[in-house]
Amino acid sequence: MSHKPWGQDSSCVPKTNLMFMKTHKTASSTLLNILFRFGDKHHLKFALPDGRNDFFYPSFFLRSYVRDYSPGTCFNVVANHMRFNRLELEQLLPPDAAFFTILRDPSEVFESAFHYYHHVVPFTWFIPGEDKLRAFLEDPARYYTSDGFNSFYLKNLLIFDFGYDNTLEANDPGVTRAIHEVSERFQLVLLAEHFEESLILLKDALCWEMEDLLFLKLNVRKGSSVSRLSPALRAKALQWNSADWRLYRHFNYSFWAKVEVYGRQRMEIQVEELRRRNAEMRAICVEGGAAVESTGIKNTELAPWQPMGEKSIMGYNLKKDIESQHAELCRKMLTPEIQYLTELGVNLWLTRLWGWLKDSVFWLT
Repeated sequence: MSHKPWGQDSSCVPKTNLMFMKTHKTASSTLLNILFRFGDKHHLKFALPDGRNDFFYPSFFLRSYVRDYSPGTCFNVVANHMRFNRLELEQLLPPDAAFFTILRDPSEVFESAFHYYHHVVPFTWFIPGEDKLRAFLEDPARYYTSDGFNSFYLKNLLIFDFGYDNTLEANDPGVTRAIHEVSERFQLVLLAEHFEESLILLKDALCWEMEDLLFLKLNVRKGSSVSRLSPALRAKALQWNSADWRLYRHFNYSFWAKVEVYGRQRMEIQVEELRRRNAEMRAICVEGGAAVESTGIKNTELAPWQPMGEKSIMGYNLKKDIESQHAELCRKMLTPEIQYLTELGVNLWLTRLWGWLKDSVFWLT
């Protein structure tokens, strides 16, 4: 069944039944915070994970993974990490639910995933030298094993998130099918590199207000931890992730087609307004006006989750004496995913146990 595009018209009312496919390493944590705040504002019912901050990824999503699920229970929003399972999701949400997702240049996804996950991908432990990413890209077949534990993180991670075989190459008919099925089910595919333009398209499609889009970048790495890929290494990363690259190029084209329909000049005006509003909130909310490294975060309630063996994710300090009309919004804008889920009532005992174990292992070493 084909799903009609949705957007604003004269009888526009905010859409509140939402499925956000939260892909990995694509600025999706920032978008999740926007959705959490929107859901709070409209008193929506979230389909939340149970015991951890994802729906038992990398298993395919099942309705039974949802906290307090029972047959017939109606939910408005599902947005945490999962491996996409269309049939299960369509039976969880109302028929008019808006499905949307976000992609990013696969070379950047790969670089970020390699940094974030390599400690939990055993085949990387045997890559020699300090620059493991370069060594891997020079000869990935030497190290990669498709059936290795957590190996999916380091090849075509986007295709994998959508539920497809991540070992496919770009010219495989399976990738053609994946692109067709994602196009048919998702009414909007956003781009991390053009995050503000993406939010404006989302606002138009969902009939939201500009205030619903306000954000601070969350889960961002400090610059010294980012490997700047040379053109040659970027080409190798794209070749290694060729299925993701084909997926990305397809939706990059459709994204800009939507921008053209929306209107370039109109888009520029809206993006400028969003940037102005975000700058205002940053000045109101953030001590020092910018993110700080993990060691500089004063309140542990605002400290983001760190990758295993690293302290590379930056966070924020909340200003003191914020005026009452801004205090709650500021606090929520700065709240990382783990803490926000706890506020929403999720008992993250598995996530916290894993956090304790990973920190203990690296403290001992």
